[in-house]
Amino acid sequence: MRPAGEIRLALLQACVALATPEQAPTLREIALHAKVGLTAARITIGNMTQSGALRVARQRRVAYRNRPVAEYVPATWMPPQDCPTQGLARVLTHWVG
Repeated sequence: MRPAGEIRLALLQACVALATPEQAPTLREIALHAKVGLTAARITIGNMTQSGALRVARQRRVAYRNRPVAEYVPATWMPPQDCPTQGLARVLTHWVG
């Protein structure tokens, strides 16, 4: 299997950097953050979604399009409040010892 290309890695890093529990990035936001062209981003994100590296979290209305656009998150991404170790992390940060 070939290693991931530069565009794929840049888009994945941008998606990780921009994803929050309240709002995930759209294709255009990921491409802008990764400094990748829209055509290359559209094709690569389509491939990444098909291969399972990214998933569509939800859809959002935007001003530049009549239809809602997809918000993407990495397949392994989990919001902090859903993380199974969140309770332990909270205890350890408040533990005065």
